[in-house]
Amino acid sequence: MMIFKGRAISKFSGEGEALVSKQPISFFGGVDRNGIIRERNHDLYGMDITGRILIFPRGKGSTVGSYIIYQLKKNGHAPAGIINIETEPIIATGCIIAEIPLIDRLEVNPLEKIRTGDYVLMDGKNGLVMVRRKIE
Repeated sequence: MMIFKGRAISKFSGEGEALVSKQPISFFGGVDRNGIIRERNHDLYGMDITGRILIFPRGKGSTVGSYIIYQLKKNGHAPAGIINIETEPIIATGCIIAEIPLIDRLEVNPLEKIRTGDYVLMDGKNGLVMVRRKIE
C-alpha cells in the first residue's frame, strides 16, 4: 500500500475505486445530475463518478459548480472523495458543504502515482491518501 500526505481541505473520510483524469472538471454543465461526465472531448466523457475517488488537476467553470457538487451528494451520485493537484474555491466549497473528503497538494503528483481502478482510502482530517494498486 502506498501512503501519501497532502493538504486536508474538506476534513471527512471516504474510500472507493479511483477515477483519474488529466483534465480539469467543470461540475456546472460538465457533470449531469446522475454523476455522469457530459463534457464533450473530456477524457472521462460518459464515465460515472458516483462513489468513486475522483482525481483531477483542478476545477474550472462557474461558481454554480459548488451547488452541483452538493446536489450530487443529496441525489446519491457524488464522488466518495476528490483529490486535486491544486484545489480552487469552487471545488473546496462544494466538498465542504456536501461533506465530501477533499485533499490536494500531495507530496507526489496524484495523476502519475494513482491509476483508474486503484482502491483509495482518504483520511481528510489528517490529509492522508492510502492507495492499494489494482491487480492486473
